[in-house]
Amino acid sequence: MDVAFRYEHPPGEKEFRALKEVREVYGIWKTCFDEGKRIVRVEFDASRLGEDDVANLLRNAGLNLVEKIP
Repeated sequence: MDVAFRYEHPPGEKEFRALKEVREVYGIWKTCFDEGKRIVRVEFDASRLGEDDVANLLRNAGLNLVEKIP
């Protein structure tokens, strides 16, 4: 399953280091950024994580999520 979120500020070096750890979380398969549109898309195992879990991981990594993209 995948989910996409729009974020407010582009991630800096600190956030990218934290996002590297997010990719290590069991159940996270892939993260993709569209920096021009400020969208992050995360592919994840829905049997292990929910969309709220993914959003919390991204927020804890320092991303200021604005909205979920349908």
